[in-house]
Amino acid sequence: MAEYCKKSVDFIAGRVNGDIRFIRNLLQLLEDGATVPFIARYRKEMTGNMDEVRIAEIKTLYTQFQELEKRKTSVLESIREQGKLTAELERQILECEESRLLEDLYLPFKPKKQTRAAKARLKGLEPLAVILMRQEAGDVGDKAARFVKGEVESEEEALQGARDIIAEWINENEVARNRIRRLIEREAFVRAKGIKGKEKEGEKYTDYFDYRESLKQCPSHRMLAIRRGEAEGFLKVNLEIEEEKALEGIEKIVVKGNNECTSQVRMAVKDAYKRLLFPSIEAEYMSLAKQKADTEAIRVFAENLRQLLLASPLGNKRVLAIDPGFRTGCKVVCLDETGKLVHNENIYPHPPQNEYKQAAAKVANMVATYEIEAIAIGNGTAGRETERFIQNLRYDRKVQIFVVSESGASVYSASKIAREEFPNYDVTVRGAVSIGRRLMDPLAELVKIDPKSIGVGQYQHDVDQGKLKEALDQVVESCVNKVGVNVNTAGKYLLTYVSGLGPTLAENVVEYIRENGAMKSREELKKVKRMGPKAFEQCAGFLRIENARNPLDNSAVHPESYYIVEKMARDMGVQVQQLIGNEQLCSRIVAERYVDEKTGILTLKDIVEELKKPGRDPRTLAKVFSFAEGISKIEDLKEGMVLPGIVTNLTSFGAFVDVGVKQDGLVHISEIADRYVANPADVLSLHQQLRVKVVQVDSERKRIGLSIRQAGE
Repeated sequence: MAEYCKKSVDFIAGRVNGDIRFIRNLLQLLEDGATVPFIARYRKEMTGNMDEVRIAEIKTLYTQFQELEKRKTSVLESIREQGKLTAELERQILECEESRLLEDLYLPFKPKKQTRAAKARLKGLEPLAVILMRQEAGDVGDKAARFVKGEVESEEEALQGARDIIAEWINENEVARNRIRRLIEREAFVRAKGIKGKEKEGEKYTDYFDYRESLKQCPSHRMLAIRRGEAEGFLKVNLEIEEEKALEGIEKIVVKGNNECTSQVRMAVKDAYKRLLFPSIEAEYMSLAKQKADTEAIRVFAENLRQLLLASPLGNKRVLAIDPGFRTGCKVVCLDETGKLVHNENIYPHPPQNEYKQAAAKVANMVATYEIEAIAIGNGTAGRETERFIQNLRYDRKVQIFVVSESGASVYSASKIAREEFPNYDVTVRGAVSIGRRLMDPLAELVKIDPKSIGVGQYQHDVDQGKLKEALDQVVESCVNKVGVNVNTAGKYLLTYVSGLGPTLAENVVEYIRENGAMKSREELKKVKRMGPKAFEQCAGFLRIENARNPLDNSAVHPESYYIVEKMARDMGVQVQQLIGNEQLCSRIVAERYVDEKTGILTLKDIVEELKKPGRDPRTLAKVFSFAEGISKIEDLKEGMVLPGIVTNLTSFGAFVDVGVKQDGLVHISEIADRYVANPADVLSLHQQLRVKVVQVDSERKRIGLSIRQAGE
């Protein structure tokens, strides 16, 4: 076991350039069931202050190592069963640290289907292949004639069979395979061509009907677009390298003379390259390119999702939310400060009904009756018209008006989660409630929706869905635990993502509160069914209990560290309650004095910062935003206009910005700033409010080109 751990640590350390001691500690924590958020927050000394990204990276590498070790065991067993496992081959397999090189080692021993080489062997032609490979002088016909017997009817058939066997040997030659790999890495082009007869149907892939680009320079979004076009049957995609150079490289490995036998080997080289070697390595590199593109697309999506989940909350305010519509009217709901639905009805201020006065009276009455503090308007169909309608009304109090993204609201409203929450209401009511709650607390509401439906991805349906889900789940878990959760008001879907809980324990927590009333301390968590010591350790620091007997229960200080805070308070001559939130007192704490065998300086500094501002929310408060007047459809846009906009999506090639029309405009990466921008996320963030210049309008294709850097000119 110790050797296995050492191997895994060495494997990871060689890829992340990390301290072996900290990597070993981290792997032990993960093996013991600790979560990434818990380790990042409460075990900093053990990992050398690794952040969540680093911890997740090492966790992934550990999984890769385990899978590689499992595959090695399978390969060794297979070769051993064939009686072909030598001591040298076993050493090579055990020392291999890359899966594709492991597969190269296994290739000659891998059970094969009935290949041309296998058929030739059954005809007894392998000795002839060995003779030809020696490349000794002499008449090839004479050498082949000895094998014309049984199923072999001619010298040419014998030579063809021998060449088939040689071709397979070349294909299985590790040096030859690596030579083609290096050539592809350095010089390959990815080539896409349109499928004849499908030009009209696949019109959106016009840019790729005759496309050629260096493989190593092809960006992820183009690779994914090409692969999607191929999957949909509109494009033929392949890699191109210089065949002559490839053949020359292989011949240097196997060609030893210049005679008739050599000619046969050269023929086998060409056949091996075209039929076996290049197709195999091409598929490998197309797969690697897809994996690389997937990784980049998932990274972009994950970062967008993180920003979206950590978007500014309005907080506990009474909200009137509107899901706009024309023909079917606008669904209006009123929510109290906890997000509870207290009223709903329809209004019809737009065509065809045009019940403007009745709608205005109803909204004004609801604002007064339910003491509404803010109005949330969905940004879908009729969103701009509804926004203007609401802004033109007079209210008996100050009311803030917000436009809220509807992305995914319809998915939520028809989901099992929504049916459980609102069994007696239809999808329109549920959708409107979701819009209102998104304004109050985006994180708590968006965790109920499949992240792929939120609309902030880049080719999210084309990437590896398992890896996408894993990455997005990590982001949701990270965000929920970064903000912290009020255990007495949170729904089970939010609690599910709290470190150490999961669906079953989250349900049990909600059930306990339903039966026993609000929790009064973190210690009470231990009474929840199936809440063992490990689960309590993992979740307690991320759950907040307002008005608890112990004020630390409403902070990010972990219960395991309460004794330290109590000692700090005693040393200052005050109660814990007096210490919390008192920056002046907290600034006098010398953290180094409290280092002990359980708690190091990094954790102590975190504790002091938390005491200064307990339970602080890392999110900023929501700000009101307004689009330009008179701009509600793409036809209203003119080149040269400078307009207010809000960032709705970030990709590797630019940012999408909503300027108040039905179609978001694209700010290409080159139009973000007057300097080079490698990654739009380095400069912009989701929901960022900014000004953009309209540089292109294509109403027919519904494309809008925008510029941030030109907006100030």
